[in-house]
Amino acid sequence: MSYDHIILPSGVASSIDEVDAYLAAQEGKPESEAIAEIATELNTRNSELPVDDTFLSVDPVGGPSGDTLYVPSPYDAIGFVRNLLFDLATPRGYAVYDPQLGWLIDPAGHLPIAVTHGGAGEFPYLTEELTYRWVAGLADPNPYLIVERGEQRYIQTYRDPSGPYTLEYRDGAPERHFGTTLVDPAQVASIIWDWANDKPDAGAGVAWTRVEF
Repeated sequence: MSYDHIILPSGVASSIDEVDAYLAAQEGKPESEAIAEIATELNTRNSELPVDDTFLSVDPVGGPSGDTLYVPSPYDAIGFVRNLLFDLATPRGYAVYDPQLGWLIDPAGHLPIAVTHGGAGEFPYLTEELTYRWVAGLADPNPYLIVERGEQRYIQTYRDPSGPYTLEYRDGAPERHFGTTLVDPAQVASIIWDWANDKPDAGAGVAWTRVEF
């Protein structure tokens, strides 16, 4: 069984139905130049590895799918493949679609910032849409999200199984670590997005308390 990722141009879809429609419309079309370049790089890197270490379930990837690329991988290579696709696709203006999770990760309007999603791993950027979607969807077994801007500078949230969110941020040192509890996922997402954008009023109006270690 494989885990699939699909590359498609940024901005061509904003919902799963639109993604499916775009993918269907591209079937049978010649590869675009950018997709051919990405496929070639993936196939080359995969072929350079020992058989037991390869990261593609289908070799080679690519073919007549227009401006899209299907990339199936073994489950133990999900994180590696996703990061590789971000490296290759984002600079070329392509989004990464995860059909298993129903996530369209589109770089339009993104911030290049380190993100750790407890249920899905690491991501190299954040968008406003992803922030709201990910916060609202946090669920067991690892219902947390961390956004890092640098050494000792991060904001993180954990969703309690009963519903409330613990939200904390650290501003450079342990003594500058504050937290609060909120129940509205939209409020949590708004604060995280404002913080990621380095807005000085991020979290204004919230009762923060210093977190002791």
